[in-house]
Amino acid sequence: MADITEIQLPGVGVRYEFTSADGDNVGVVCHHGGRREVVVYTRDDPDRADTVLSLGADDSRTLSDLLGASQVSEAMAAMEQRIEGLALDWIEVTAASSLAGRTLADGELRSRTGASIVAVIRGETTEPAPGPDFVLEASDMAVAVGSPDALEKLRIALRS
Repeated sequence: MADITEIQLPGVGVRYEFTSADGDNVGVVCHHGGRREVVVYTRDDPDRADTVLSLGADDSRTLSDLLGASQVSEAMAAMEQRIEGLALDWIEVTAASSLAGRTLADGELRSRTGASIVAVIRGETTEPAPGPDFVLEASDMAVAVGSPDALEKLRIALRS
């Protein structure tokens, strides 16, 4: 198996890179919202892309299954059962949200939804463990933990 380099892209997600057996430099950019980009870089310039394939969440799952990730998915599902319903998600605060411009305390999100915001990504900066006085802004990406139902309630609150 090739060595994989992981590069954090603040406010975007994570880029994974490896060199194939044929010598191609390949990258996968995993955006917080679920979109993926598969990139093949030119051999003479590792910063220039020959090909960029942009995939939505459904396309990513389809390609992943075709490449054999179903075994990994099964292992992850088994691990999630050990965590007993805990999930992690990235949720964008939309301009339409009544919480944009308000503090976390004002929104009473944990009491209302059961989910906890554990970090907020704003542009290139990350605010880990934001306190109750932290003011949410439109386009912030909230990193939240909770049950799937609690995260859905939080998603509704942050988007409308």
